[in-house]
Amino acid sequence: MLSDLLAPLSAEHQIFNLFNYITFRTGGAILTALLISLILGAPFINWLKQRQSEGQPIRDDGPETHFVKKGTPTMGGLLILCSLVISSLLWVPLRNPYLWPVLTIIITFGSIGLVDDWMKLNRNTSKGLSGKRKLIIQLIICIFVSMVFIELSPDELRYSVALPFFKEQILPLGLFYILFSSFVIIGASHSVNLTDGLDGLATVPVMIVASCFVLFSYLSGNINFASYLQISYIPGVGDLATLCGALIGASLGFLWFNAPPAKVFMGDTGSLALGGALGAISVATRHEFVLAIAGGLFVVETISVVLQVACFRLFGKRIFLMAPLHHHFEKKGWAEPTIVIRFWIISVVLALISLSTLKLR
Repeated sequence: MLSDLLAPLSAEHQIFNLFNYITFRTGGAILTALLISLILGAPFINWLKQRQSEGQPIRDDGPETHFVKKGTPTMGGLLILCSLVISSLLWVPLRNPYLWPVLTIIITFGSIGLVDDWMKLNRNTSKGLSGKRKLIIQLIICIFVSMVFIELSPDELRYSVALPFFKEQILPLGLFYILFSSFVIIGASHSVNLTDGLDGLATVPVMIVASCFVLFSYLSGNINFASYLQISYIPGVGDLATLCGALIGASLGFLWFNAPPAKVFMGDTGSLALGGALGAISVATRHEFVLAIAGGLFVVETISVVLQVACFRLFGKRIFLMAPLHHHFEKKGWAEPTIVIRFWIISVVLALISLSTLKLR
């Protein structure tokens, strides 16, 4: 919005020309979202505590160390959503067609998570909205958003996936691409949700992946850089770098309160929205496979759950002491900060590998 209002004034006042630059707007989005989170954080958490006497329900079969967290309020994702959406609307040009479908995913997925968190609190149980209902609602939303992205895409990319490590190679999927892109968005959403089990464990990797997509969005939306790097040029997606900046700032502000020992949990309200945002941005930029690399930590956490459930149902045995994977290491006696920091390190390494796809072609 600010660029829509102030950039036209650059003809009279040179300083307003800054609002024409994505890099400046991205920095502004980071700082704005961070400040909103820090300012609203303490009163918002106090408000949650007044309405959540028991705090987030703790799983009875979970690690014993988690019972000390009893009484910690959840739905902290509302703080992330508030700062993310406000900052995005301020710094991303409202005329950009990619802004609205991505915000649709963020807001609707966050709303689904909010209902899920509310049901858990109301029933005082770790079980909320049924998985089938979540998936059906998310699938309907994702099909609609995927069709919007298809209409916005260049003709050669409308129903195709770009392949990393190959020079301008695309894989045509036809109408199946609608289901593929929906799977990416929903999968990313639930992967972040599964990873969000320890203080700060999901928040920092989300910021790391978002940082990667600041670069991928900017380069994909710039015809000169896209041509030089031999990646697909998609007009308009460069402004999603600014939205990624808002996501980083919002997450950074939330981490101030979520750092061990956490004063608030993001809950499904935050994790579903953040994962959905990363998935949607990867689809918009046609870097879905890059998301799987940069967000490899989320992928591994999800695979650990799938393998655990499949093995138990087929053979009556468990592969891990507990799934997702971070709980396995808790059961082995690793301290929570040790697990979190080591998983952050892994996330950084995976992010660097994903960035290498820009040149290794």
